[in-house]
Parts: sequence; structure tokens; C-alpha cells
Amino acid sequence: MTRAVVPADLDALVRAVGAALDGAGPPVAPVAPLARPDAAPAGTSVDAATAPGDGVALVLRTSGSTGAPREVALSAAAVRASGAATHERLGGPGHWLLTLPATHVAGVQVVARAHAAGRGLTVAPPDEPFTPAGFAALVARAPHGERRYVSLVPTQLHRLVAAADAGSADGAAGLDALCSLDAVLLGGAATPAPLLRRARAAGARVVTTYGMTETCGGCVYDGVPLAGARVRVVPADGSSGETAGVVELSGPFLADGYLGDPAATAAAFRTDRDGTRWFRTNDLGRLGGPPDAPTLAVLGRADDVLVSGGVNVAPAAVEAVLAEVEAIGEACVVGVPHPEWGQEVVAVVTLAGHRGERAPHEDAPHDGAHGDSAVAPAGLVAAVRDRVADRLGRAAAPRRVLVVADLPRRGPGKVDRAAAARIAVGHPGQDLPG
Repeated sequence: MTRAVVPADLDALVRAVGAALDGAGPPVAPVAPLARPDAAPAGTSVDAATAPGDGVALVLRTSGSTGAPREVALSAAAVRASGAATHERLGGPGHWLLTLPATHVAGVQVVARAHAAGRGLTVAPPDEPFTPAGFAALVARAPHGERRYVSLVPTQLHRLVAAADAGSADGAAGLDALCSLDAVLLGGAATPAPLLRRARAAGARVVTTYGMTETCGGCVYDGVPLAGARVRVVPADGSSGETAGVVELSGPFLADGYLGDPAATAAAFRTDRDGTRWFRTNDLGRLGGPPDAPTLAVLGRADDVLVSGGVNVAPAAVEAVLAEVEAIGEACVVGVPHPEWGQEVVAVVTLAGHRGERAPHEDAPHDGAHGDSAVAPAGLVAAVRDRVADRLGRAAAPRRVLVVADLPRRGPGKVDRAAAARIAVGHPGQDLPG
């Protein structure tokens, strides 16, 4: 039975990932396998209940933000193909900077790309919070005279931009460091459009990425599939030929499947009659552009859509509108049971200047006890409702707006919608008329 290594620390993980990708070492599992509640501690080898197949280099755990986490088996060939396509899109191999936890696919992929490029890796201290000053120091340590890349989540980008806009010297240094890099991959969660515009206007070479653990991380950059990747959208009824529907992805980056869960593997990974293998995501998307060069716009998760008063409401669309409200830093829109409307639209928000106080490696899930939240000021509620109603219709306008210090998170940069919904249920607030 194949044994998977659980590295004891980051240095051990970097070495183990390189060996696994070169076929000189066993598969690497950054966290102890779910299949073994009595798994050995980090730094040892453990037997998974279902052993990874031949060629598997990484066993990564999904964030579990929409259900129970699963263990995803990624082959060395898939990880190498993903890294090669990324470097091709970015303009060539380069030196990578690691600011993300290496227990998730985005962080592990930075390690893997650095190994493939052979240009080195500069690592942020894993136990220190992400700050503009720390980021500037990290970039200063990276070698100059060659291409330099970093992967960030929106929380980190916001912290850099907000500090610079506040006029602090550390903020200016952090933003200058960001703009000195050849590419900034941004993923893990949806990025508010105003934040993206501000960073790009400052000169940051931000590339938005879309993907998941099952696709070796991002495989669609700025809406365009990487070389070798294919994207299609399929209506929920399974028919084809539409421009919007559930996103499916194909290419050499697909995972082998889920360890110990053949039923979930069969449901998520499907093979067409022509032999093309596809991964069916849980995201809604729309394709634009010519058929031979489609661009993808992700509209949110299919299971996030809520029904209020008989009208379908897409939380991601509402959140995009809320991102334009100056007083709001970040928003998560959820539906909670309501006796009249079926589901009530509630916005859980942070105020501008207070978004993302928790660094990606500090993202411990929490239930968001209602003592941590408060009803938004009446003026803000009115502004939110008017803005959303004007853009998306009255049914989409949040009937309640709750303010929290930070949104609950699960995984690097990912908002935990289930925990946000518990905040909304636990704090009834003021129910406004429809």
C-alpha cells in the first residue's frame, strides 16, 4: 500500500513536494488524512484507508466550505502540466514568493511551480500575520533581475491597498513591492471589482484565477482558459448549447479523483463519448466571446442561489453590487428561513477599513455568535437596499444588513457561507418591509 508523507514543517514539505513531483519520493499530504482518525503525527508516513494510485504526487484536502472536506489525489503529471501552462501564460518561469498556507492547493502550487521553474522560492514566515511591511520585506529578499511571481487572496490584496490609501509609509512600501512583481495571481475567493480596479490602476499586474483543488488550482486566468484547458457551461437539466449554466472544466490538470469516495468521484468526473474527461464544478458561469476563444464569467455557486418571494436571487450578484457601496468593506449574502418570503435575503458585511483583519493562515472557522454582530445603521441599510433594488430588482435587496468585525472564513481567503448564515439566523435584527 502506498504511504503518504505528512511533512513536519514547511521546509520538509518543500523538499517532499519536489521529490514527489520528480518521482523520487512518496505522495505528500500536507495534513493528516481524513480516512485515518488515528493518523500518525506530522513528520511520519501514514497508510491511508484508500491508498493513492501510481503517479499520485499530492493528496490535498478541499476546504469544506460547502460540505464535508474530501481528499483529492493529484498526479505528478497533472501538477507539472498546470505549472507549465501557468508559466507559459505569465511569460516564462520565474522566482516565486510564498505568502499562503501550504496546506491548500494555492500554496502547494507555489511550491510546485518554484520547483519546476528551478528559479528558487522565497517564503514568508508562516507564523507571522500578513502585513504591508512584512510583504515589502519579503519582496526585497527575492532576487532581482528575473521574473518574480506571487499568489495572493483578496484579503491580502485589500490589506496592501488599504494601507497605501491610508497614507502610511508601510502601506506605500507594500504597494510599491506589489507593483514591482511581474505577476500577482489572485484567487481563492471572488474579488470586489473596486479593489481590482484600484490595484491595477496603481500598477499591480494582477491576474484573476479560477479553479479548485480538483483542477490543480487555477486553470482559467482573467476568464481565459490556460493552454490545454477547456471550459463549457451546461444547464442543470443536462442539455448543451447554452451560454450560461454549470461550469465544467477539462484538461491535463484534472485530479485522479477523491480518495476513498468512488461515488463522489463518479459524480464529479465524467467522460464524454469521445474520451474527453470533464470535472463538473458547483459554479454557475456564462461564456462570452467567439466559440473558438471563449471567456468565462463566474456567476457564483449553484447551491448558493436562494428563493425569496418566489424570485431566484444569486448572492454573488448582490455581493458585486454591495462592493460598490463606499461604506462596505466586504459582504456575504445569505438566505435564512422566513415564514412569509420562504427565504429572507440578509447581507453580513464588514465596514470599509476593517475588512480582512484575519490573515489567511489565521482563518480558523467560527460560528459567528450573534454577540459579534450588530444591525447596520439605518442610513447604510437604506443605501444598500436602494442600490441593489435599482440594479437587480426589489426581491434581491437585503431585508437585513448585519455588521461584523470580519467575515468567518474557511480555507485561504474563502468566506464560510454556512457560518455567515448562522450569524444571520442568530441575530434577528430588524426585519424591514418588502
